[in-house]
Amino acid sequence: MTGIIGAMRVEVEALKAKIENPKRENISGIDFVSGTICGAEVVVAQCGIGKVFAAVCAQTMILRYGVKKIINTGVAGTLTERIGILDFAVSSAVVQHDMDTTAIGDAPGLISGINIVEIPAAKTLAALAQDCAESLGYKSLEGVIASGDQFINNAERKAFIRDTFGAIACEMEGASIGHVCYLSGVDFVIIRCISDNASGEAEMEYPEMVSKAAVRSQALVEAMLRGLEG
Repeated sequence: MTGIIGAMRVEVEALKAKIENPKRENISGIDFVSGTICGAEVVVAQCGIGKVFAAVCAQTMILRYGVKKIINTGVAGTLTERIGILDFAVSSAVVQHDMDTTAIGDAPGLISGINIVEIPAAKTLAALAQDCAESLGYKSLEGVIASGDQFINNAERKAFIRDTFGAIACEMEGASIGHVCYLSGVDFVIIRCISDNASGEAEMEYPEMVSKAAVRSQALVEAMLRGLEG
């Protein structure tokens, strides 16, 4: 079974509508819908915005539904000129840019307990995401995706995340999902359609682009599910 997580309703509502023989369950305030899409067994959920909601959702999918892989879909701000609005960022790894124990000598982003900064995504899922994006005519770029409980809309913070972690995009959930999957031995990939430039104009750009990004993300996830089934 494959878990599909989106933070916002617009990111998962169309996928939920595609589920055949849906079964619904509410756990910890999150609605989970399981069934099949494109012949693949799935469970889909809107986790809510931020790292804690995302982690709760991912761990529930693993423990309750026994998912073997998780796809996190949604939107992000780009940190590179190599991808722009409505292109895709695909995770090679994830980092938590707001994890900071540098005061005791740790590297920025180091996660105590597992003692790493970058959490690697599943290479097979990342490759599938890029192949499917290409087949749909979407531009994609694989690289580090950074997460934190902050909406990034200023140049200084954007530069810090890009320069410190080599990240190509930033958002608010992916790295916590990756963290949970890493601990549980579950494959994951984060795919993010770019909705803004993580710039001072983010507030203006974001509402206009998020719906278009969601349509593209749905198409990409469906293509991936067909690939997984095959």
